[in-house]
Amino acid sequence: MTTAAITVCGTGIAGLATALALARRGQPVSLLGPRRVIAPAVADEYCPRVYAISPASQAFLYELGVWEALPEARVAAVQAMDIRGDGRGRVDLHAWQAARSELAWIVESSELERALAQAVRVMGIAWLDDRLAGYENGILHTEGGARLHPSLAVAADGAASPLRTAAGLRVDSRPYGAIGLVAHLDAERPHGGTAFQWFGADGVLALLPMPDTARGAQVSMVWSMKAQPAQALLALPPGQQAEALAQRLRQATEGCLGALAPRTTLLGFALTLDISPMIAPGLALVGDAAHRIHPLAGQGLNLGLGDAQALAETVAAREPWREPGDPAILRRYRRRRAQPVLEMRLATDGLHRLFDAAWAPLGWLRNAGMQWVNGLPGLKRQLIARASQ
Repeated sequence: MTTAAITVCGTGIAGLATALALARRGQPVSLLGPRRVIAPAVADEYCPRVYAISPASQAFLYELGVWEALPEARVAAVQAMDIRGDGRGRVDLHAWQAARSELAWIVESSELERALAQAVRVMGIAWLDDRLAGYENGILHTEGGARLHPSLAVAADGAASPLRTAAGLRVDSRPYGAIGLVAHLDAERPHGGTAFQWFGADGVLALLPMPDTARGAQVSMVWSMKAQPAQALLALPPGQQAEALAQRLRQATEGCLGALAPRTTLLGFALTLDISPMIAPGLALVGDAAHRIHPLAGQGLNLGLGDAQALAETVAAREPWREPGDPAILRRYRRRRAQPVLEMRLATDGLHRLFDAAWAPLGWLRNAGMQWVNGLPGLKRQLIARASQ
């Protein structure tokens, strides 16, 4: 049997960031999970999955020695947000309103994972290239026959989390009845570093600024679309699908970026709201293993990175006589994350419910509210500050 003080199960972004944050604070940590081979980046070809990185997450990644390793030419800065309701409601947010140069940055999943994996190698963190087979009495069993008995096991293995399941932790899950559609698009007009968002009858559409390509401007689409039209769109043959998507985009955006044409395959994933207890004896959950929220605010990864940072800081600050998996330490971690996770969950779920309701008076109220917010510079500064955390 192999014994390690802390074992992080999961080698995606959340797992790599958690292990790196712990190691940088002098904690003995190892990784359990497959090593993923990430193909070299190719000019004008971009990973279909991108993330909006908040200023707080950017500072955390900089602290980990990861941010500066990202290729600058493949990172797009968000300098403004243009949010539109299903009526005349509109909110414009600009970085300068909060004395900032950027509101966020759009980063490819593959580039972030590559930079994190490189930093893990540089730190010399032990990495067992294997998969979890079971978890019993605090012991991790792998498919390769290894047995690990850490003081603290960290479930950073995604929304389906095999470790969370093996530990018997219950997750309260509520499907949104919607599918997240993602694709990169060629745009006829430049985006100007602006992230656009529309709340419409079919769901919430976001167009995120991306680096230009040889064909011109590029944006990344995240469309939280109701299940029926989304499934119908995904079922179409490629040619018909591209034409149908372009037509829907033209109607939804009212041509604000000109013609929009898909440049990547349309992908879809079911949207759910997941709530977990965050901890169990000798076990802490981070990232999607701990919670999932509606993507309309683009804050899912930022919450996960916040988990990683909070867990590492809490474990490193423990009393000398306590082990990393001490129940008191785990409770401190859960308390520290309770408010940020709850606030983000209530905000995203509340906005979804508000704009998903078809009641006419509520439609007038939500659009009038957006116009009211747009006329209050002080409130907009507060919104930017909250989104930056």
